[in-house]
Amino acid sequence: MTAAKPALRPNVPHFSSGPCAKRPGWTPQNLKDAALGRSHRAKIGKAKLKLAIELTREVLEVPAGYRIGIVPASDTGAVEMALWSLLGARPVTTIAWESFGEGWVSDIVKELKLKDVTRLHAGYGEIPDLSRADPASDIVFTWNGTTSGVRVPNADWISADREGLTICDATSAAFAQKLDWAKLDVVTFSWQKALGGEAAHGMLVLSPRAVARLESYTPAWPLPKIFRMTKGGKLNEGIFEGETINTPSMLCVEDYLDALNWAKSVGGLKGLMARADANTKVLADWKAKTPWIDFLAKDPAIRSNTSVCMKVVDPAITSLSADAQADFSKKLVALVEKEGAGYDFAHYRDAPAGLRIWCGATVEAGDVALLTQWIDWAFAEMKSSLAKAA
Repeated sequence: MTAAKPALRPNVPHFSSGPCAKRPGWTPQNLKDAALGRSHRAKIGKAKLKLAIELTREVLEVPAGYRIGIVPASDTGAVEMALWSLLGARPVTTIAWESFGEGWVSDIVKELKLKDVTRLHAGYGEIPDLSRADPASDIVFTWNGTTSGVRVPNADWISADREGLTICDATSAAFAQKLDWAKLDVVTFSWQKALGGEAAHGMLVLSPRAVARLESYTPAWPLPKIFRMTKGGKLNEGIFEGETINTPSMLCVEDYLDALNWAKSVGGLKGLMARADANTKVLADWKAKTPWIDFLAKDPAIRSNTSVCMKVVDPAITSLSADAQADFSKKLVALVEKEGAGYDFAHYRDAPAGLRIWCGATVEAGDVALLTQWIDWAFAEMKSSLAKAA
């Protein structure tokens, strides 16, 4: 016996964790004022890039003494710039509990070949003991683990009088979670996450302490041109005024400006956080009445409000092999996608089998609620098929 299909579909069925859904009401017409065919170094180009930096500061509430730069290669490029330019001056503590955090550890150990590295790691759905982070070391961590749905609960574990720098990948946290700027020296993110911008551009935020390191320390390894942030031993201030190292897409810049202005219209950071929290509450309410689904992160204090990861806990499914469980989840998602009711919400390839539903501010709570109805339908269909095949 098959289940009845839901009557309604999400208005915007985009639930990918990156690139993420465009802001509500977005159309290509919003980009009509883009400086297309113009140099990014022309007056109009530099003005738009500088405005993007200024609006970023306003919406994210970045302190005045922090520099904000637009850099190549999305969040990955921003993180790599920080790692290659700043590390090596003192011991390093890495904190990781999912794929992307582990990737930064690999770069630090295998590519930079740093030896004095302390690794604080945990499995998917968990978080390491943050109190073990040595304030005398440089600390590298993700604020929100995009592939596990686990975030740090706060920055209380970071010492206010630390000797080292804190380097924070905040790409799925920025614009949805409150970042404690006083505890962060380097923050990175990208446009295609919480504001639904277009890909390939990264953002790099530096504290005065990070600038001081750049101006007083030279790494032992050569730096590619796109990583160089100093000239003659001094910070290249132009980068943080909109004079990008390489050529940005002015169409993408216009799209980011549109997203930032929308963010202001919904109440700035407070409004964005409230929207993400409301979306996540829909999933929490669904979980409370749905016995076969649960959050991958058991502890609500460390549970993401953007990349929400969930797992199937029905005994008929958990009794299957890991590969069979992953196949079940992928087919469930494919069934919903075939109906045009939800796209790109399967678990990340390295993560445990389940669902990963983006709940950032550009998503509407009503659409999340409709998605859960389609997931319920697809689960019933899949389980019925499994029973018939047994």
